[in-house]
Amino acid sequence: MSQTHSGYEVDRSTALYERPAVAIGDAATFAAVKAAVEGKFAAGNVESFMKSLERAKLRIRDFEAVAKAGKLGAETAAQYAKLPMGDQALVRELYLASLERVEMGLRDKYFKLYAYY
Repeated sequence: MSQTHSGYEVDRSTALYERPAVAIGDAATFAAVKAAVEGKFAAGNVESFMKSLERAKLRIRDFEAVAKAGKLGAETAAQYAKLPMGDQALVRELYLASLERVEMGLRDKYFKLYAYY
């Protein structure tokens, strides 16, 4: 299903599903924040992470509040703040994708963390 626009061909069947590569602005700081997020969502850590959010009455989808509360590590909020805007967006996307991959049993157990009210 190709169409020609302004002299180039666009394949509309896959165009919506392709993600452009995004360059990381501060690779070292990004890697540190990414490691902190991935560590909290690792199989052995995710339940204690969710318990800590529940005790602090934080919503799991509110990345900035979770980070500022120190729930991703003592230095993670400061490291996140140092990142360029594009890198911050990639971290938030990683975080949100990670919380959606939590097993359904835990998501049900900590339903209030995921609720939108």
